[in-house]
Amino acid sequence: MASAADATKSNEGMTGFLGWIERHGNKLPDPVFLFFWLIFILVAISVIADVAGLSALHPTEIDPDTGAAKVIAAKSLLSPENIQKLWVEMPKTFTHFHPLGYVLVVMLGAGVAERSGLFGTAMRAGVRDAPKALLTPIIVLVGMMGNLAADAAYVVLIPLAGIIFHAAGRHPIAGIAAAFAGVSGGFSANLLPGQLDALLFGITEAAVETVFGDFTANIAGNWYFIAGMTFVFLPVIWFVTDKIIEPKLGKWNPERAGNMASDEDGDRPLSDAEKRGLAYAGLAVVSVVALWILMTWGPGTPLINEEAELESARLTPFYQSLVAGFFVLFLLAGWAYGKGAGTIGDHRDLVKMMSGAMEDLAYYLVLAFAAAHFVAMFAWSELGLILAVNGADFLGSTNMPAWALLASIILVSALLNLFVGSASAKWALISPVMVPMLMLLGISPEMGTAAYRVGDGATNIITPLMVYFPLILIFCQRWDKDFGLGSLAAVMLPFSIGLLVSGLALTIGWVVLDLPLGPGASVFMEVPTATAPPAIQPAN
Repeated sequence: MASAADATKSNEGMTGFLGWIERHGNKLPDPVFLFFWLIFILVAISVIADVAGLSALHPTEIDPDTGAAKVIAAKSLLSPENIQKLWVEMPKTFTHFHPLGYVLVVMLGAGVAERSGLFGTAMRAGVRDAPKALLTPIIVLVGMMGNLAADAAYVVLIPLAGIIFHAAGRHPIAGIAAAFAGVSGGFSANLLPGQLDALLFGITEAAVETVFGDFTANIAGNWYFIAGMTFVFLPVIWFVTDKIIEPKLGKWNPERAGNMASDEDGDRPLSDAEKRGLAYAGLAVVSVVALWILMTWGPGTPLINEEAELESARLTPFYQSLVAGFFVLFLLAGWAYGKGAGTIGDHRDLVKMMSGAMEDLAYYLVLAFAAAHFVAMFAWSELGLILAVNGADFLGSTNMPAWALLASIILVSALLNLFVGSASAKWALISPVMVPMLMLLGISPEMGTAAYRVGDGATNIITPLMVYFPLILIFCQRWDKDFGLGSLAAVMLPFSIGLLVSGLALTIGWVVLDLPLGPGASVFMEVPTATAPPAIQPAN
């Protein structure tokens, strides 16, 4: 296997736009410290805004004294009130950060599914015996679905795709490229909501609450949209792989191989134990789905709000239960697989796997601490609301159609992704202004989240700052020892362009046709209007 040192060596001398991205992007601090630096900048801006008397009219609150819209003035984060709030409420600020609970709950189950071997075996089973004519689309589809397995798709499917392409007499690097495009370029595309939905909609929920108060995110709010992305992205990646990349690569030359994956067992047939484990996992999945259907439409309907007047509100408990539903689904499916395959002996193994999943989240916890305080302090300063109101007023005056506005958001997200790889870090950074601003223009939080996801995935596969980029390079160097970072970026660039263009077309079409984004979620919403606070009843 090519070493990390080899990968580093191959980066030297990189020129052009990608070289510029690498050089300048590497100068950025870690996302954790990026948030801390932004907090310091935010404090300074809040002081200046306070002194300057920056203000805006609240879009949804009426001042009871004047009967007019409430005036919201910028507040210094160095005021005694905000300093007290920072230190006194620090534990609350962290633990009440919405994405934190969502991600921790889902990952407790997903960690069992990953460590028991369910995710890896399911991906192997999905691509190993694929017909040669359909090899590319099957690998791409499994890659996009593999995002339910988080990092497992990178370390299992992508090297396996090279082995399978080689066994089929095709260029192995073309297989790696197709899998990488599916897993990372199609990062948000999927037939089912999953961990990423819980993470992003938790941040969306926090962004809405900074301006409009209580709001509960529906993590299925992009379900139809991400399924549409899957059906649009799959033929795009298939075409680019078979018609552009593989002809460009030519016939694979064994003499150029480094330490090939000949010793890998990724292409071995499934054992009887693994097949039994998959059968047990399938039964567990069917059982969990049946249980949720029963609780939603069966006797008593605990996941239906029978008292809700609006039809869309009746399913709110069901949407809110999906985080717990994915936890139970992954947990029981992983446990069932482990019992069938022999990778889980007793309940102690199960607990160790769940503990291991929490260990993997150590970095995320640190990032969430920094992001939570940035989002909270942004709200305390009132700058998010003021910027959202003024930004909405400006954009409204331009008469820009919704599709054009969302297309620009996609392009900004794609550009930002070249420098800040973390999907959650970027969304936590821009959502406190973007989401309320879009809402004031009549565009739903779900649509704002969907547009961000399109831009976030498209450039994942061409930025050297993407955390798995060096690993993918090492996978390629197993088959071509001279394959460098620039080579990988050049191979992936047509995929990136294709995904960005098709993602823009999909978003524009979705907005123009006003299609539902998911159960109970639409592109547009009623613009929040000012309402008077409830009158205080005099005491008897």
